[in-house]
Amino acid sequence: MKLSYDVIVVGAGLAGMRAAIAAAEKSKNISIAVISKTYPIRCHSVCAEGGTAAVLREDDSYDLHAWDTVKGSDFLADQDAVEFFVRECPKEILLLENWGCPWSRTKDGKIAQRAFGGHSVNRTVFAADRTGFHEVHTLYERLLIYENVDILPEIFLTNLFIENKTIKGIAAIELKTGELLAFNAKSVILATGGAGRIYGFTTYSHQVTGDGIAVAYRCGIPLKDMEFIQFHPTGLVPSGILMTEACRGEGGYLINKYEDRFMKKYAPEKMEVAPRDIVSRAMWTEIVEGRAFEGEYGPYIGLDLRHLGEEKIEERLPMIREAAIKFAGIDPVEEIIPVKPAAHYTMGGIHTNIKTETPIAGLFAAGECACVSIHGANRLGSNSTIECLVFGKVAGEMAAEYALSKNLKQISTKEVEAESKRIFDDILGKSGDENPYQIKKELNETMDKNLWIFREGNGLRETVKKIRELKEKYKNIEIKDNRKGINTDLLWALEVGYMLDVAEVVATAAFLRTESRGAHYRLDHPKRDDLNWLKHSLAYFTKDGPRFDYIPVTITKWPPTERKY
Repeated sequence: MKLSYDVIVVGAGLAGMRAAIAAAEKSKNISIAVISKTYPIRCHSVCAEGGTAAVLREDDSYDLHAWDTVKGSDFLADQDAVEFFVRECPKEILLLENWGCPWSRTKDGKIAQRAFGGHSVNRTVFAADRTGFHEVHTLYERLLIYENVDILPEIFLTNLFIENKTIKGIAAIELKTGELLAFNAKSVILATGGAGRIYGFTTYSHQVTGDGIAVAYRCGIPLKDMEFIQFHPTGLVPSGILMTEACRGEGGYLINKYEDRFMKKYAPEKMEVAPRDIVSRAMWTEIVEGRAFEGEYGPYIGLDLRHLGEEKIEERLPMIREAAIKFAGIDPVEEIIPVKPAAHYTMGGIHTNIKTETPIAGLFAAGECACVSIHGANRLGSNSTIECLVFGKVAGEMAAEYALSKNLKQISTKEVEAESKRIFDDILGKSGDENPYQIKKELNETMDKNLWIFREGNGLRETVKKIRELKEKYKNIEIKDNRKGINTDLLWALEVGYMLDVAEVVATAAFLRTESRGAHYRLDHPKRDDLNWLKHSLAYFTKDGPRFDYIPVTITKWPPTERKY
């Protein structure tokens, strides 16, 4: 089936819904479709807990927020993008306020802000510990008022249609029927989220499999800085469920088995609210050197909230208490929470400029799937949800403006038939002896082992080799369920294919970057090397694996210095 819209937004999380709203407000005369693998209110953005950063007080400034972000990025962020970003952040907070987002308040009724890692002042706006949930619902309710927006859930992206470096539309599967849909579009926005499920121990929802990132990469669009994967210090053991940084922002401690607040050795000024790369390395060092607690699921660090008291935990961290009780049998009012670092965020992504434009005309990207870059080698906590809002708005406006000035290009029947054959004949209809579930299990194991917080050359080389072996196995998979409609085996198989491509880029980029910077820490190259590596990596798809190029980092005000916290 062929459908036509002026603007298509792929993804219905914070970035996707904000983009659709911005496009709808730009013009009532364009048709907009929001397509999503899940229902919008089931997107991964609802899992954001701790807060959203913005300058709102006299003790803060745009330059200070920008400096904190640039320093936190280990100087790999593009500073022009960061300066634009910080000035737009407060506008989005106040806009969501006007649309009904129930921000937590101070006693005098002002929007409350809490401490977060790497920020110089209390800058993180929040709604208890359900910030993402409330932001998503606020945007969804707002999105429903626009008559020129169609929300099309449970539709899964499979390809882009591109001609002469210009977008023509997308291919997608309607999950309920299994029917292949071809969407003609004047402009397309990718807002499909990160790729964290390439790891096993992770805070990510199961649907976060790098779909948009992989599709763009396969279509010739470069991926930027994919070696930089963030590890959140506090994933609940054994599930990996996020124990938000707000736990530490509200005064929680990290302790080892001697009940020692060990962060005083690693970041004496910031302690538990140092940037995430520093805290994660500190925790992993405590684990490796034998100072962690030992439990049924191996070593862990203690997240101690007991001293905060029940009243404060119930007011500021109610979901954390609920999750700890339900999934670990621990009440944080009385006991320490078992945690260890977990894969949490994809700092790299689809290469875009500050206007969210990709190298393909009419194709834009925003949110975690994109790399502007404002996060560089390490994202500060609470800069992600606001990135989705700021650059989602930019993408929506840019896509609407582009659509208003262009004519629709038709996707040919031949192109649709080729995509149908690739999915239903070459993947679903193929007989083989490899199991995609086993392939994903082996991918997760090798990523958790060799592309974790501490990395070294031999392990990275082994991982690249292993992923290429898994890609060869993937060519010979068999999907036992050969139905088209509601076929989770087919969905899984397609997702595993995406994850293998993304993981290969991550591993190869990490192997090639012979320095330590931000979340990328090489035991065999433990120093930051600005002379050779103050540059962004760009990975281009080839049949033999990724080809890499490099581009300079944009520096406006702040030359690189040593990071101390």
